[in-house]
Amino acid sequence: MRTDGNDLVADFILESDWDAVPSEVQSKARQALLDALGATVSGTLTPVSKITAGYAETAFRGEEATILLHGARATAAGAAFANGYAANGIDIDDCAKYTRGHPGAQLFPAALAVSEKVGASGKEMLTAMIVGYEIAHRTARCWHDHHEVYQACGSWGSVACAAVAAKLMGLEKETIKQALGIAEYHAPNLPMMRDIDHPTMVKHGIGWGAMNGIVSAELAQHGFTGIPSILGFEKYHDWVATLGSEYIMAEGLWFKRWSCCAWGHPACLAALKAVEANEVQVEEIAHLKVRVFHEGWRFSRRVPGSTEEAQFSIKWPLAALLLDGKIGPDQVLEHRFDDERVKALVEKIEVVEDAEINRMYQLSWKGVDAPDARFTSRVEITLKDGRVLDSGLADRDSIEWDEASLEEKFHWVTGYVLDGAKREQLAAMVWEFDGLANVKELTRLLQ
Repeated sequence: MRTDGNDLVADFILESDWDAVPSEVQSKARQALLDALGATVSGTLTPVSKITAGYAETAFRGEEATILLHGARATAAGAAFANGYAANGIDIDDCAKYTRGHPGAQLFPAALAVSEKVGASGKEMLTAMIVGYEIAHRTARCWHDHHEVYQACGSWGSVACAAVAAKLMGLEKETIKQALGIAEYHAPNLPMMRDIDHPTMVKHGIGWGAMNGIVSAELAQHGFTGIPSILGFEKYHDWVATLGSEYIMAEGLWFKRWSCCAWGHPACLAALKAVEANEVQVEEIAHLKVRVFHEGWRFSRRVPGSTEEAQFSIKWPLAALLLDGKIGPDQVLEHRFDDERVKALVEKIEVVEDAEINRMYQLSWKGVDAPDARFTSRVEITLKDGRVLDSGLADRDSIEWDEASLEEKFHWVTGYVLDGAKREQLAAMVWEFDGLANVKELTRLLQ
C-alpha cells in the first residue's frame, strides 16, 4: 500500500535539511531570497503597501516581526500580511511552474516573519523557503486541476506558507498535517479573472496567503484540527511522491525582468525585438496589433488610473517599454499616468485573442511536455510608410538569470528606496545568508 500523500508531505517538511539540499537548489534559494527582497523593498512605494502596513500595525498589534521600511511592528501573521502586499506591489516578483502565479511574494514574507519571531538563523529560513517553494509547485498544480474557477495565488499559497511556518516552528508530523489542512480549508476564494477584468488592490491575495499560512500553523500548534489536505488525494500521489528527490524550483522558478503581469511579457518582448531588429523609432509607428491568449486579451484596455490597472494591462507596459526601454516603478506608478507620449502610443495598440496562441498557452500552463506548449505572443507593427513588421512568435523572457544579473535587478528596483551603501550591504548579506546567525540582522537594516 502506498504512503498517503499527506504523510509524504509532512515527512518532507520535517526532514528537509540545508546541508542535504543539492547545491544548485541552495543557489536558487539565495537568488529567490534576493529577488523577493528587492520586490518587497520597491513595493513599499505603492499605495497598497502603505494601507496594509498601517492596518497591520493597529489590527495585529505586537512586537514579533517587522513591517519592512514602514517603521512598524506587528504579530508575525500581521507583518507577513503587510509585507506580502509590498512584495507583490509592483508585480516584479517571481513566478513558477504549475502555479499560474507568484510563490515568492508569499513565501518570503511568511518565512521572514516567523524566522524573526522564533529567532531562526539564515540557514533555517532558507531551508523553510525551499520547503515552501516545493510545496507551492505541487499544491498549485493540484489546486488548478481540482478547481473549475481559476483561483489566484493566496489560495494554494496558504498551504505552502503553512508548510514554511510549520518548518520554522518545529511542529511535529501530525501537527504539520493539521496545519496544512487548516490552511487549505481557510484558503481565500480568489476569482482571479474578475480582478483581471476590474484591477484593484485585491489582486493575487498575496497577503492573505502569507497570513493564513502562519495563523494555520499557530492554530495547529494549539490543538486546532483541519481536514486532510488536497495533497493526499490519490489522483495526485505521483505529483507529491517526488518531494525530496525532484526540486522543481531548480528549473521551474522564473524571475521577472519587468514590472507587469507575466501574461503581458511575451507581447512586450515581441514588440521590443521587432522594433530593435528593424531599428524603428517610436514616432514611425502607426499601429500595433498584439496577438495573445485569452487571459491576456482580458487585460485592461484603457489608460490606467491606478498601478494595479497599469500592471494588469498589455497596452500601457508595452507602450512604456518602447519609449523607455524598461518597465519598472517609473513606468507603473501613478505619477506616470499623465505622460502624453505613453498615452498616445497606447491609443495605437490593438489587442486580439488568437486561437492558436491560446491553445499553446493552455498546454504550457498545464505543464504538457510538447513542442507546441508555449507561453507566447505575436506582434504586427504597421509603420507610417506602410511597411508591416511581424515579430513572429515570441515566448516569455528567456534571460539566463545568475547572481550577477539578479543583483543588478536588485539594485535597480531598490534604488528608488535605498541608497547605494544599504543596497550593497543587503546584497552581500543575502549571498552569505546561510551563515547568518539570526535573521534579525536583516530586519534591523530595514526598520
